[in-house]
Amino acid sequence: MSIARRLREALRAPSAKDRAIAYLNESTSHADLERREREIDAGRFHDKRYTF
Repeated sequence: MSIARRLREALRAPSAKDRAIAYLNESTSHADLERREREIDAGRFHDKRYTF
């Protein structure tokens, strides 16, 4: 793997999927995990792309 590729990967912004997984991993109980899953299903981590 080239140095440039490693640098790009290290500096890139986390994707919506990565943010959602990190959010789920922070849950403290089974009930908390289920609530967080419902929030994600409702669209909490969908990328908001505004076109003007």
